[in-house]
This record gives sequence, C-alpha cells and structure tokens, in this order.
Amino acid sequence: MTIVVSKARKEAGSIEVWSVAKAKAKLSEVIHRALSDGPQTIRRKGRKAVVVVSAEEWERKTRRTGNLAEFFADSPLCDAKVKIERLKHGQPKVDL
Repeated sequence: MTIVVSKARKEAGSIEVWSVAKAKAKLSEVIHRALSDGPQTIRRKGRKAVVVVSAEEWERKTRRTGNLAEFFADSPLCDAKVKIERLKHGQPKVDL
C-alpha cells in the first residue's frame, strides 16, 4: 500500500491548487488564502473541480454592466444597416 502526502502547490498564474482531502482538512486556510492571495483551485481525481474565490471578486466578475438594449446599442454592428424582415405568412407550420 502506498500513501501519498501532497501539499497545496502553486499552478501557473500563482493560483493555489489543493486536493479535495487537503482542502477539506484545511478549509479555514483555503478561505484565508482565497481572501488574501486570490483564487484557490481544488482538484478531484486529478482534474480541476472548483475554484474558491472571495465574495468581493465573485461579485466583481459576475456583476451585470447593462441591459440587453444597451448591449445592442453599444455593439460595433449598431450602424451596419442590417435589415431584418418579419415573415409575411406568420410562423411556419411544424409537424410534431
């Protein structure tokens, strides 16, 4: 039987990488490092599973910056003179 002990390691971009077992055992440290050092990656079965980030960073990354009308108004295609016409015969019939 082989026992492998792994410490959290740094991945490219200085994001800390933890195994699930290590993150579970050191959850307070994972949270502390997410707040002070940035995102903390947790791997499960050798693959990235989740990333722990501070609430402030999460809100900054997921904040809406406008509505759909503003998105289209700010589009570089806004002045493209695209003409969209409605179908003259209503919706096409579809057999289900």
